[in-house]
Amino acid sequence: MERVTTRHDTVLLDLDGTLVDSASGILGSLAAAFAEMGVEPAPGAVGRHVLGPPLYTTLPGIVGDERADEALVVYRRHYAARGLYDCKPYAGIDALLRELSDAGVRLALATSKSEVYAERILDHQGWTDLFTTIVGDTLDAGRPTKADVVAEVLRRLGPGAAEQAVMVGDRRNDVAGSAAHGIACLGAGWGYADPGELEEAGAAAVLGSVEDLAAALR
Repeated sequence: MERVTTRHDTVLLDLDGTLVDSASGILGSLAAAFAEMGVEPAPGAVGRHVLGPPLYTTLPGIVGDERADEALVVYRRHYAARGLYDCKPYAGIDALLRELSDAGVRLALATSKSEVYAERILDHQGWTDLFTTIVGDTLDAGRPTKADVVAEVLRRLGPGAAEQAVMVGDRRNDVAGSAAHGIACLGAGWGYADPGELEEAGAAAVLGSVEDLAAALR
């Protein structure tokens, strides 16, 4: 990959479906949690479409309001023990992150995953030092929307951070969350979005590969 120079001095990045393919770790942990609880989700209720938004917003529709809190606790136990490490960077992501960092671009993680898990994943991948800040939700749902997460990213980066920033994400909540702060979103078309989802949400562009993303950032 050739050296990257970019007109954006700050790039906000989603995690699941953008930097890493974490489907097997998340869905596997959900399956383990449901098995432990004796829950059998309806056919089609659990799949890649649940990846992205906070699970506490989707679990009630899968297990019912009465058992959603229990399911989240059991899921987190399985996920923290092994599921969070069951993820793989998309081809070219490691090189692109290092190129951007070397070029002086501020990288900020903006994920709806709990921040403590996001920190562990970035550390596992050897990426912690590449990021100026790592922001996710809190374990008590203190940042329930992507707009809340982006707001915390901007607060930590300081005044003017949004002016030359761009978001990269794979779901409609990434587009809406960055737009709430006047930041355009480049859609990671290799992630978990349904066909047409990112275009409909208003992504500035939908990119088919990490190489396309690198070109768009130049």
